[in-house]
Amino acid sequence: MPASPASPRPNTVVAVLALAGIVVALMQTLVIPIIPELPKLLDASASDAAWAVTATLLASAVATPVVGRLGDMFGKRRMLLLSLVLLIAGSAVCALSDALVPMVAGRALQGLSAAVIPLGISIMRDELPVERLAGATAVMSASLGVGGALGLPAAALIADKLDWHMLFWLSGALGVVSLVLVLSLVPESAVRTGGRFDLPGGLGMAAGLASLLLAISKGGDWGWSSGTTLGLFAAAVVILLAWGRWELHTPEPLVDLRTTARRQVLFTNLASVAIGFSMFAMSLVLPQLLQLPEATGYGLGRSLLTTGLVMAPSGLVMMAFAPVSAKVSGSRGPKVTLMIGALIVAAGYGLNIVLMAEVWHLVLVSCVISAGIGFAYGAMPSLIMGAVPPSETASANSLNTLMRSLGTSVASAIAGVILAQMTIDLGGFALPSENAFKVVMAIGAGAALLATVLASFIPRHRQAGPPAGPAPADGVASEPASVR
Repeated sequence: MPASPASPRPNTVVAVLALAGIVVALMQTLVIPIIPELPKLLDASASDAAWAVTATLLASAVATPVVGRLGDMFGKRRMLLLSLVLLIAGSAVCALSDALVPMVAGRALQGLSAAVIPLGISIMRDELPVERLAGATAVMSASLGVGGALGLPAAALIADKLDWHMLFWLSGALGVVSLVLVLSLVPESAVRTGGRFDLPGGLGMAAGLASLLLAISKGGDWGWSSGTTLGLFAAAVVILLAWGRWELHTPEPLVDLRTTARRQVLFTNLASVAIGFSMFAMSLVLPQLLQLPEATGYGLGRSLLTTGLVMAPSGLVMMAFAPVSAKVSGSRGPKVTLMIGALIVAAGYGLNIVLMAEVWHLVLVSCVISAGIGFAYGAMPSLIMGAVPPSETASANSLNTLMRSLGTSVASAIAGVILAQMTIDLGGFALPSENAFKVVMAIGAGAALLATVLASFIPRHRQAGPPAGPAPADGVASEPASVR
């Protein structure tokens, strides 16, 4: 591994890491424009072609906590570079694929790069001055939404004008740029835990999460009462309980459940699930409203490219509100920031229930919701890092990212059921009804209000001493007194 740069400029480190986060988020949305065409492109059934999305979800869920822990043990920059290499490799495999199996394999490799954002936040904690940390981590956290919002119009344009393989060549090229910039400009932290990797814990978490997310993501296709779906839910419960018991008794656990059970960490993670649910509900509802035929009476009949352009400002709003989130956290504390963000999200969904008849209505709604997401996502890393020692930053942030992903997965499943059950008939085709969208919006608002309630249980007190900043040269960092 090449030597890491010395004396980094904070602005440079933030810009490079945020770019890497945007590239990873971009990877997750690039496939959306071609999902309806995948069965024909890959010569596969619709249910089989859906694995191109499911594989990424499963790989991301498994990789995020595992890579976060490896980052704490062996170096966060090193694991971030490995994640980018996997993104590039997966992109190349997909770009060269015309069949289902290599496409699914490539998408799984891409999913293994999902830990880039929590690793980037953790590097910032180790390397940046204390006064820069809140704003920088807010920007990095918001990069998840920015990449997703900007990726949709770009991907739609490429899919419409060029060969679909160019989507993955673009992803790979951006991955190479990020890799070179990280190698050149981002230092390796001296903060390490060392020790031995908890292989049984990693395998147990992978099996439990895979069972849970597979049941959630494929339950609609298989049937929620089918033996396969119920069996996977049962397996997830049994495996995760056994995994939890192992983690509590092994000397060097993959996830320190005692740290995770601290009030500040626990309620931040629970609120993250609810916020992740709310964010994804918007991603499901607004594009469909824009693209449904005008003959429905509520659809706007717009193209996929127009839909992407309508959604694009939401990503810019999310990034713009990240530093505002940091300022509020600095003056009032990140708990207040998280609650404000959740309330803004709830207000956005309430607005959507009454404003959904014009394109500008949906632009306004997406921007309001994204402003709230920017507030909330900016506060979460500060809350997590304020309750864990520097040596556990990457694994704790990775677990928080996983909680958001669980929220989006549950949102996808619940919204899918509602939109499939509450339908109208248009020319012999069943389409989601207007009330179905309003129900999903109401549930999204309810999830945001639930996040507000959960955030209210987060302690108000601050940690003793500086919350973060560059670590001592020997890499030894003490745990904040107020969270012991």
